[in-house]
Amino acid sequence: MGVSIEAIKELRHATSASVAHCRKALVETKGDVTKAATWLRKKGLEIAKSKQGRASKEGRVEAYVHQGNKIGVLLEVNCETDFAAKNAEFAQFSRDVAMHIAACDPEYLKKEDVPEKILKEEKNKEEFCKSNCLLEQVFIKDPSITINDYLGSLIAKIGENILIRRFIRYKIGE
Repeated sequence: MGVSIEAIKELRHATSASVAHCRKALVETKGDVTKAATWLRKKGLEIAKSKQGRASKEGRVEAYVHQGNKIGVLLEVNCETDFAAKNAEFAQFSRDVAMHIAACDPEYLKKEDVPEKILKEEKNKEEFCKSNCLLEQVFIKDPSITINDYLGSLIAKIGENILIRRFIRYKIGE
């Protein structure tokens, strides 16, 4: 099936995926741009899973201070090489996640970090994780994805294992 250049441009603009990946996604979804974007996101998560075992000893520490200087965030995001750490998209991801943490105040990084005692007390464990675990939260800049989806798409673009190591959120008076 032939895929139009306009459809590839539209998908590339929406996802920032490579032209080859956009073309393949559009072929797989018979030209449907919305389904192709979902296909690319799933493919990115698959790629991310395959890279999880690789060592991530480089990265960056991002600092974000919200307007009014009442909320601040320190975030450590790791990757495999300093080349990736200097990548503009990696830097943007770090800034976006730090801002997200300031706005949404997650308590934990991932589901596995939540103590069993706290989970036992919760009636709806899944909903608790979605609101209190950073990787499960809906991304404030794009409500159609989670932070984990955003991370997966970055891993697919850069081609390295990337992980959010830790974060801390400060708020005056807390």
